[in-house]
Parts: sequence; structure tokens; C-alpha cells
Amino acid sequence: MRKPLLIFNFLIIYAFAQLVWWGVLLIKAEPQRMGMILGEAAVFFMIFIVGAYKLHRALNKERKLHQQQSNFLLSVTHELKSPLASIKLYLQTILKRNLDLQQQQYFINNSLKDIERLDDLVENMLIAAKIENKSYSFPKELFNFSELVERIVERLQIHSCSSQVIIAEVQKDINLTGDKFALTSVVTNLIENAVKYSPPCAEVSVKLFSNNGTIHFEVADKGIGISDQEKSRIFEKFYRVGSEDTRKTKGTGLGLFIVRQVLDKHQAHIKVKNNHPSGTVFEVIFNAHGK
Repeated sequence: MRKPLLIFNFLIIYAFAQLVWWGVLLIKAEPQRMGMILGEAAVFFMIFIVGAYKLHRALNKERKLHQQQSNFLLSVTHELKSPLASIKLYLQTILKRNLDLQQQQYFINNSLKDIERLDDLVENMLIAAKIENKSYSFPKELFNFSELVERIVERLQIHSCSSQVIIAEVQKDINLTGDKFALTSVVTNLIENAVKYSPPCAEVSVKLFSNNGTIHFEVADKGIGISDQEKSRIFEKFYRVGSEDTRKTKGTGLGLFIVRQVLDKHQAHIKVKNNHPSGTVFEVIFNAHGK
């Protein structure tokens, strides 16, 4: 996309120079009409400059989107390859070595964790594609939201650290009417993000409680935080915090996009706040009846 932008800029400069030159020649040929020529030229140049600016912005946006999509494909490839390589190694170890039952169970459990990682990635890509194509209807049912959050916390707790890093405060028996599959993705993405952007074994806080007819779900981390400039963009598709060239954290840029789209379909609100002394707090507020 860099070469087309250079060609576009060159053509704009060339066209502008030609218009100025023809304007000068026209004034020389008919000096008595100079006022009219200058007035029409001013209007034309204004339209020309605004059009060129809009077109340049569109091309630049397309270039950035193309770069984000390329990085997305690279990230997906890495996210798929890493757990697959791990599963392969665990299974080869079980086949080639004479392991006792406890060791076999350890390797099998680790393989299952990696399969769950793959399952989360596939579900994210599936729901993102359905949202984009407007082919997902978000079927709603009444379910125990407390049990869903507890189950996800328990599963992700194993991935994060050998010590307890996900501290959960979940009020019991909070029921919510919504799309259980899509909301599972919301909870998973928010907690995984908090773990991903936190220092090793740092505390991640997960809270679920009801208050005055609303349901509050909060995830707080003590990680790198999000700048005020980026808070308004983190829910865009493929957008990820930091530079595309220098970022080290893994991810596809789909998680928060899915979170916002799903919550919009549930008339729920999400707030992004600074944690203290460092990190980020995501607060989701549902109507108690999920309407």
C-alpha cells in the first residue's frame, strides 16, 4: 500500500501544478475576466483539496486495515501453531516413554488445556465472522450467570500461574437472560486479556454482583494499562494496543471487538477505567432481566 500512496500524492501535486499553470495562462489570455477566473479557481481548488484529503484518508485507512489484517493472519497462525506443537510433544512423550499413571494424567491434562485454547480461538473467529455477516441471531435464554463466570475463572486459573492469581468474588445465583454462548465469549475474552497483559503471577480481580436492578461484572488487572487516546479504539476489529511493529503480546485483535458487539446486542454497557496504581478495569453493566 505504500507505493500506491506515493503515486497518489505525486498525481495530486502534478494535477495541482497543472491547474495553477492553466489558470495563469487563462488570466494572461483574458485579463479582463481575472476576478471571475480567480473566484471560480478558488471554489474549484477548495473542492479539489477537500476531495484529495478525503481520498488520502481513505487510502491511509485502507493501508492500516491491510496491515492489521496481515498481523491478524500472522497472530492466528502463531496462536494455532503453539498449542498444536505442545499437544504433539505431550502425545509423543506418552507414546515413546514408559510413564506412570500420574505422569500420563499430567501430560493429558496439559494437552486438554491447549485444546481449550484452540477451542477459544476457533469460537472467537466463528462468532466474529457471524457478527460481521449479520448471520448470528443471538438466541436468548435464562441461565445462571454466576455459575458461568465461576466455571470460566476455574478453567483460566490453571493457565495463568502456579499460584492463585485470579481472585474471584462472585455473588451466588445471579440469573441473566441472554445468549449463553456469546456471553461465555465475553467473559473469557475479558479475563484472558487481563491475564495476558499482566506481569507474571500478578493478581487479576474478577467480580460479579447485583446492585439496584443491575448486574455488574468487573475484571481488573495490574498490567500495562491503556492510554486515554486508545480507550476509544480498543473495541475496533483487529485493533490492538501499542505499535503494530513493536508489540510483543500475542493476540488476534478480535476479543474486545466481540465483547462490544455482543454487549450491544444485550443492551449492556461497558466502561474502561484506570486501575490504581497501574492496570485497567473493565466494568460491564447488564439490566437484571437482560432486556
